[in-house]
Amino acid sequence: MRERSDERVPSGDGALPGGIRELYPFLYSGTADLESVLADVRRSTVEKAEEIVALRQSVLALDGPRLEACAARMAAAFRAGGRLFTFGNGGSSTDAQDVAALFLNPGGDARPLPALALTTDVAVMTALSNDIGFDVVFARQLGAFGRAGDLALGLSTSGDSTNLIRAFEEATRRGMLTIGLAGHTGGQMADLDGLDHLFTVPSSSVHRIQEAQTTVYHALWELTQYEL
Repeated sequence: MRERSDERVPSGDGALPGGIRELYPFLYSGTADLESVLADVRRSTVEKAEEIVALRQSVLALDGPRLEACAARMAAAFRAGGRLFTFGNGGSSTDAQDVAALFLNPGGDARPLPALALTTDVAVMTALSNDIGFDVVFARQLGAFGRAGDLALGLSTSGDSTNLIRAFEEATRRGMLTIGLAGHTGGQMADLDGLDHLFTVPSSSVHRIQEAQTTVYHALWELTQYEL
């Protein structure tokens, strides 16, 4: 299981200094009893696995029909020549790259679809950050590449990343299909009027949110392939 974050979520596992101690308190107990520590490790692993399974089930129960509806719109956009642009910060930036790779190079008999992660070009990211500001690193790229009928998919654990909000606003202005993945209650992304689809993972743990989001975008990919 991945233990990484793209941004801090108040009360989230490991979100504040000392977070590792909070995640794995048995490693700091001072005990020299190896069997006891290993038993705690096993119990912690099982608890985390049970937690993410339950969380994924709750997301499916909450959003199953909406995932199907979103995938149908994604498939229609791809049929019409649309291209997928993905983006996120930190750990979510690597998830954005994973989404793009999944759609572009799915392997097997699955249909490859045009997709590009906006987090991969270091020169572009640093130039925009240095010359204008980090808030525009995704919006400016969508402004250059995006067109009506394309798709914009952004991932955030909090939903409060300003550069994602700016990107979705730019995508909406350009007539793109917009899809957001957020955690907890959705943050600012939940207040965006122009966001076509928002899937929120109801957890305050950055780690569990990211694990569930991985399932969400894999489900979207599989449903889109089915629609096509």
